[in-house]
Amino acid sequence: MQIVKPDVNINFVGRRKIAYAISLVVILASILSLVFHGGPKYGIDFAGGAEALVQFDAPVPSDRVKAALDTLGLNAAVQEYDRGEMDYYRIVIAADESESDNLAQTLEAGLEAGTQVGATLESFEMVGPQVGRDMREKALLAMFFALLFITVYISGRFELKWLLSAGIAVALALLIYLLRLAHMNIPTLMAAAVVLSLVLFWVLKLKYAMGAIVALLHDIIITAGVFSIFGKEFTLPIIAALLTIIGYSLNDTIIVFDRIRENLRKLHKKPLPEIVNRSINETLNRTLLTSGTTLVVVLSLFFLGGGIIHDFAFALLVGICVGTYSSIFVASPILLAWQRRG
Repeated sequence: MQIVKPDVNINFVGRRKIAYAISLVVILASILSLVFHGGPKYGIDFAGGAEALVQFDAPVPSDRVKAALDTLGLNAAVQEYDRGEMDYYRIVIAADESESDNLAQTLEAGLEAGTQVGATLESFEMVGPQVGRDMREKALLAMFFALLFITVYISGRFELKWLLSAGIAVALALLIYLLRLAHMNIPTLMAAAVVLSLVLFWVLKLKYAMGAIVALLHDIIITAGVFSIFGKEFTLPIIAALLTIIGYSLNDTIIVFDRIRENLRKLHKKPLPEIVNRSINETLNRTLLTSGTTLVVVLSLFFLGGGIIHDFAFALLVGICVGTYSSIFVASPILLAWQRRG
């Protein structure tokens, strides 16, 4: 199936400076939003607290639910899911207010008494502050090591530098382990490790790994920034969505890198910008088809999947759009930096 002409020749490389400027503005906006809000807005998975999904036997206005919670002395966030013969509310209670005994039974009885409508707790989850902190650190480590092992694969596949990239990965993993023993702050440690990784890729001329990782960091930062701007919570499903975005964006990037590598052999007398641009155009049809069909599924989840997976689908929606963009305008043009370097 062709949705673009086979002989299409869009000058993506020629517009890379405009794309870089757009990316820089969006990344700065994302970082400023995260700084302004004091970091990501963590859900109970990472911040601790209690979360309940409550079903009412009849529609209940949200202000009556909040009034019932105030009567119980709970300052909780309330989110309505569905409206019909029965209402569903998601109630999130902060960690410092969720440590009382028999909170689930107290909550159910208090809501029923306060609203004068039958209430049933469909689910109830409680996470302690320390557990939430540990899960937050493990999520950051999972994302970092995912990126690290990706560099080993990219360098080995495209540059045959398996030992060099594996050595960097082992050294960074050991450094992180030792610094964790010294109780170094995990977010600071991750940021320093990422910067060190990029410096090593540049010094050791791992250009394909550099292009892939910069594109993936671009996708993660922008997705996190959009979540911060819209005030959405970071939970374990969102971390799963970010890891999914990493895999999706990487797949797009590998397809383009493969074509660049093939064309470097066939068109070795052509200038590198022309080869990169031609490779992007040759894979454009496949990229748009893959992104388009995936977006149809994600949009269905976003609009029809219900409140439970709404944020998960939103993260995928943003990540797929940004990941497709970065594969074309970020990952591949970075290879041109080595031409100027040489």
